[in-house]
Amino acid sequence: MSMIQIEHLTFSYPASFDTIFDDVTIQFDTDWKLGLTGRNGRGKTTLLKLLQGLYEYRGTIASSVEFDYFPYPVTEKDRLTIELLQEICPFAEEWEFMRELSYLDMDSDALYRQYHTLSNGEQTKAMLAALFLKEDHFLLIDEPTNHLDANARKLVSAYLNRKKGFLIVSHDRCFLDGCVDHILSLNRTNMEMQSGNFSSYMENFQMQQEFELAQNERLKKDIRRLEQSARRTCVWSDRIEASKIGAADKGFVGHKAAKMMKRSKSIEARQKHAMEEKSKLLKNVETAENLKLTPLSYHADTLASFSEVSVLYQNRAVCPPVSFSICQNERIALNGKNGSGKSSLLKLLMGETLTHSGTLKIGSGIQISYVPQDASFLQGRLSDFTKQWGIEERLFFAILRKLDFERTQFEKDMKEFSEGQKKKVLLAKSLCEPAHLYVWDEPLNFIDVYSRMQIEQLILTYSPAMLFVEHDAAFLNLIATKTIELP
Repeated sequence: MSMIQIEHLTFSYPASFDTIFDDVTIQFDTDWKLGLTGRNGRGKTTLLKLLQGLYEYRGTIASSVEFDYFPYPVTEKDRLTIELLQEICPFAEEWEFMRELSYLDMDSDALYRQYHTLSNGEQTKAMLAALFLKEDHFLLIDEPTNHLDANARKLVSAYLNRKKGFLIVSHDRCFLDGCVDHILSLNRTNMEMQSGNFSSYMENFQMQQEFELAQNERLKKDIRRLEQSARRTCVWSDRIEASKIGAADKGFVGHKAAKMMKRSKSIEARQKHAMEEKSKLLKNVETAENLKLTPLSYHADTLASFSEVSVLYQNRAVCPPVSFSICQNERIALNGKNGSGKSSLLKLLMGETLTHSGTLKIGSGIQISYVPQDASFLQGRLSDFTKQWGIEERLFFAILRKLDFERTQFEKDMKEFSEGQKKKVLLAKSLCEPAHLYVWDEPLNFIDVYSRMQIEQLILTYSPAMLFVEHDAAFLNLIATKTIELP
């Protein structure tokens, strides 16, 4: 057991005026299961890279253990999985790899398949298994859930709970609750460490914000009252001073004036103290302004229907035939393992030419707003993006601001955005589009918790018709009115 110590860490990217970390000092134990959380763009991935020594910085980072990073880069994906895992952890025995995979409900036969034949979820599990077999290493895990279906997330969370000595970036609340014992939060002005899982951290953080908001209101009232008292005291002091003229007992009048002056100074000191106390509050308050949506009404209740539909790739069905209808005010979630055809069904609904069996019917004149799973293609300026898609720029920027975008981001190339910020661009575009039906494919990938809660509140408020794929259990339980299970 030892400590990882970060002292007076200051960092900003070259040619950037934005300071990511400013004189940060914090420490944590190498045995902790540490969850790293914070708004998109706060520097979570940057911190992982700094711990690895990939960037130059001011300050010190001291550790007695080596750092490993997930996702681990793999270039020769045609090699056998066992060969790659032995390269990552050369001192592990074959039976140890098999044991770790069994914890993750993976067949040991996967070790003798070419790595590229594994699904993204299987690759995630295999790499985590190998990295955790390395002794005296501290694992930095960056967004492991993005390629995991709902069941795999539960398995990986339980697996991580068996381990120790890692720092994990994730915005999936249920996932974090199942595997961490400490939370490191990147706030607006500082880093904050707290023991417990994510839910206990969030409860404490919200209680602190409520306390500070109440304190802020009390101090505002105190400051106004003291300002009024100061003005009255000043007037009284001036009157007493003026009464000296022609007074029979100037000493008595002078004594009264001195008392009033002393009282005035006391009020000024109290006012200054209240203002200083007020200035310390609400520095880390997280606002989540209400978002708006303009769902369109349709003349019929049914918007689209799938009848015995199965998408085919190379004449092979990726999922058994499915049948369901999408009606107004329904929010239908497609659930199933990776590779079960969820995204394919969404793309088929969006008009992509995919070979399929069965019948898909879409109502005449139905307008659909789509959020794709992948946001990596985004580049260029946001203003050009709005022109490309014909959306109102002022509304688009206002939504991004509510999703915690700084104004400075509006002038940057989107390729410089974090993955979460890119996904917010696609979500903001969808919110700008009046539609009868919203089709979202894993919309919450990389999205921070506060924005997730904003989106949840938005959907509950406006009740749009939706067909979506999402593996965040908290979001699913709150939002979905119906779930279609794909084997």
